[in-house]
Amino acid sequence: MEELFRQKIADRTLQVAVYGLGYVGLPLALEFAKKGYLVLGIDVNADKVAKLNAGENYIQDLDDAEVQKVVQQGYLRATTELTASKDADAIFICVPTPFTDHKDPDISYILQSAEAIARTLRPGQVVILKSTTFPGTTNDYVLPILNRSGLEVGKDYFLAFSPERIDPGNKKWTTANTPVVVGGVTPQCTELATLVQGVIVDTVVPVSSPRVAEMTKLLENIFRSVNIALVNELAQLCDRMGGINIWEVVEAAATKPFGYMPFYPGPGIGGHCILIDPYYLSWAARKYDFVTNFITLAAEVNESMPFYVRELIEREIARQPVSLAEAQILILGVAFKRDVDDLRHSPALKVIELLQSDQVRNITYYDPYIPEIQVDGQHYTSIPALTPAVLQQANVVVITTDHSNVDYQMVVDHSRAVIDTRNACKNTTGDKRHVLVLGGGQR
Repeated sequence: MEELFRQKIADRTLQVAVYGLGYVGLPLALEFAKKGYLVLGIDVNADKVAKLNAGENYIQDLDDAEVQKVVQQGYLRATTELTASKDADAIFICVPTPFTDHKDPDISYILQSAEAIARTLRPGQVVILKSTTFPGTTNDYVLPILNRSGLEVGKDYFLAFSPERIDPGNKKWTTANTPVVVGGVTPQCTELATLVQGVIVDTVVPVSSPRVAEMTKLLENIFRSVNIALVNELAQLCDRMGGINIWEVVEAAATKPFGYMPFYPGPGIGGHCILIDPYYLSWAARKYDFVTNFITLAAEVNESMPFYVRELIEREIARQPVSLAEAQILILGVAFKRDVDDLRHSPALKVIELLQSDQVRNITYYDPYIPEIQVDGQHYTSIPALTPAVLQQANVVVITTDHSNVDYQMVVDHSRAVIDTRNACKNTTGDKRHVLVLGGGQR
């Protein structure tokens, strides 16, 4: 089987199917298509499918011309037909894995994909799950579904887990050059999954099992969650103590050449993985009568930050001759991180939601990457341009995302009060007594 896959890779006859055409699936599909392999993208979102088949790119990190080229050449096409993977040699599952209102994992999209694959599973296919999930998902949930086909894993078909490592907005580390981890259900599952991914990825790191690969992904993101929580808590302490700027502290500590890695505070955690992964692991741990106190506490600290930002905003409003209900609040940046159009779990949305709940009626926002948003049933449209007049109208300007194409000197010069949750105004000049930096120790 390995020799057969090597031959198909060599002569470009390997066919690929990708379930889920979002931030993980489409970049993966594009890399295979650019190498000259036939790729079928499968997604329940008919709008995405239509755009892709028209050669239209909708992922900011991808090159529009590259997407259009592989579609026009016939290497990449998309469908909403969930059972369309029957002709593929390698099948990737890259679907969303959200959590419920009670912070329990929701792997329904994984299960739906696995059931669709099982209906047409044939000998010789390799199935690789890439969606972030908890240890045991591949063996305990996906494997039993695929086994309904009557085929034997490791002999007839092959199953592995290989976690995605997408960092939206990162120009240096992409799908092609970021090392990936692969853990197969059997040794040959690992070998074939490694072989397939080696077509588009420079470095593939095999591990002993899917459970190891699943835990690897969680460790990577929980490591960040815990360290961000630490610095978020210290930021609040610096504000309470006064006279200590956490941003200066972090930069000073970063001069140590060993044993330290800088993390920075902010208005909360956004994106998919860092926010969700602690709860996935905590849920899985409970099945073993184990409570992840440390990990859960860190997640709680990070989720408390939008509430802290609300307190800072309302404190600044209280200093001005305006009621909370009538105050004009301008939010700068609603994407979850700098210079991306990704809104997933953005802390700015939670800040707006909290202000709405406190009956703040006059909220506007500016984000050059995100033209409109919905928050708790209320629709907002980004102001078309950030100008001195717009800034002067606001009672409080809140920097929640530090996009690099914003003129922060203009923000400082023309705003009545600024709450800077990202230290975006660090390099501005002039009188900055009206600029309150989160963790700046300004009491």
